[in-house]
Amino acid sequence: MQPLPANLDLNLLRVLVQVHLDRKVSQAADSLGMSQPAVSSALKRLREALGDRLFIPTARGMQATPLAEQIAPRVAQALAAIDETMACKVSFDAATSQRHFTIAMTDIGELHFLPPLARALRDVAPGVGIATVRHTAVNLRVEMEQGKVDLALGHLPDLSTDFHQRLLFTQRYMCLFRKGHALESAADPLAAYAQAEHALVLSLGTGHGRVDEFIDRTGLRRRIRLRVPHFVALTDVLESTDLVATVPEVFARRSAQRFALRFRPHPVDPPPIEIRAFWHAKVHQDPANRWLRELIVRLFGADDSRPADPAAARGRGTGPSA
Repeated sequence: MQPLPANLDLNLLRVLVQVHLDRKVSQAADSLGMSQPAVSSALKRLREALGDRLFIPTARGMQATPLAEQIAPRVAQALAAIDETMACKVSFDAATSQRHFTIAMTDIGELHFLPPLARALRDVAPGVGIATVRHTAVNLRVEMEQGKVDLALGHLPDLSTDFHQRLLFTQRYMCLFRKGHALESAADPLAAYAQAEHALVLSLGTGHGRVDEFIDRTGLRRRIRLRVPHFVALTDVLESTDLVATVPEVFARRSAQRFALRFRPHPVDPPPIEIRAFWHAKVHQDPANRWLRELIVRLFGADDSRPADPAAARGRGTGPSA
């Protein structure tokens, strides 16, 4: 048997072992916490590196080639030994760590995630620091591949290959407007929405722009009077004008609590959006990154947009991977 390429990514070998075990790409993806496109991409890279098909689709699942049958058990043993060794030498103690993490999120994400996260860090990891970057300010895929960004939070459907992800919560889009606006009590909200003037958020680099594509496909033509690059610019504008904005529900509820604004379900009813945590495959086994993921899942997970009690985040990152 020829030796494996010296520069072969260990994460690709984990995919090899899991597909050999499960015999199905979809099941292997679930077992690894990866998307199916990410597993398929990993298999493609393995085939190119090893010069072998490795697995052949059949009616009974993925049939291993002779090479895959030969190397998969040995690779599984080697990976188990590596994991055991690393578990002994690599650890993360949140209570004493001085680690600084960088998280990519939008401005609306900062409003939602940062206050509970900062309180939790104060209580359970006082030495840990957080820096945020905009999805649009960096090449997110490259920055995460290089380890410059530890985690990304939001609606980012373009992050799939080589990335793991975890659903945090799902939310719908709402119409946000000033108190007393005609849309607040309109008997025909769709007609009132069509007649209104609108503010549009150009949240490039995220999945939020797709809601505008959906509205346009319905045939409804809005009168766009204002275009802004960030959600936080909306609240003061909406409070003093008759403009209507289409925004995620979390932002609508927060804005209505702090400004003279009202919201109602969107009359066009765009598809709900999934807010997820994303991390690169290279840091999937990193104890520090795992701890951060688990903390965020505890605070914001369970398909609930309301943050949980930060006290529930106490821990040292030794549990299962998020």
